[in-house]
Amino acid sequence: LLAPAPGMQLAVSSDMLVEGRHFFAGTDPERLGHKALAVNLSDLAACGARPLAFTLALALPQVDAAWLEGFSRGLLQLADAHGCELVGGDTTQGPLNICITVFGEVPTGQALLRSGAQPGDDIYVSGTLGEARLALDALQDQAAAAALPAETLAAARLRLEAPTPRVALGLALRGVASSALDLSDGLLGDLGHILRASGVGACIDTSKTINLIAISARSISATGQFDADYLQQCTLAGGDDYELAFTAAPARRGAVAAAAQASGTAVARIGVVEGAPGLRLIDAQG
Repeated sequence: LLAPAPGMQLAVSSDMLVEGRHFFAGTDPERLGHKALAVNLSDLAACGARPLAFTLALALPQVDAAWLEGFSRGLLQLADAHGCELVGGDTTQGPLNICITVFGEVPTGQALLRSGAQPGDDIYVSGTLGEARLALDALQDQAAAAALPAETLAAARLRLEAPTPRVALGLALRGVASSALDLSDGLLGDLGHILRASGVGACIDTSKTINLIAISARSISATGQFDADYLQQCTLAGGDDYELAFTAAPARRGAVAAAAQASGTAVARIGVVEGAPGLRLIDAQG
């Protein structure tokens, strides 16, 4: 029984992870436990909600004590770090399937929504983008990424399998950002949700987005193993980044910088909201 504090609203989100579709068979169970909760906490971060509790529905092919120990460790370490209590759920036998419903709270009327972007607003993203896509391609033996050095693949795979939910940044952006969402399906696709909900368009500066990919990948590109177009695709349409994309008025740039500093999260300004519908990409040559 959950009762929000006076003046608070509940924020609720569900996410399902299915073996073979959302993660590889044989994925480290500790990382899988972390990711299962992280992708839900990311949804709370995107609306500026503080985590409260979650339920877990888990289907397993068979009982495996060692697997369950690792899964539980990854899941509950992240839950403890965010004060988010496991309050119930269900288990059954079947193909490996993890479904979490998470509950958070946010002051009434202060939730970050997708529908508040205004023409002239700056567009920001947190952290870096594209490493999860690099890891996915490498693990699927795609030619573009199959030659990733082991150290770089390990770092990229960590981003794919154990993303960091930007809860602290989401909380710091309440009253600052005009709209927000988390990036699960790629920057361009997810940003489109904000544009449609807000009835606006946008222009993205791709000379800035190419700099969002990790330093390790950029250094590799300098050797000629990866071309700029491939790295740009990873950045713009990679998916599984679980960073925040948000908008804010130019007058709030100082407040955005303060929110980034307070939460210990890097943010980058990559474009501007426009009145004309559609999403436009502009390169360094205009």
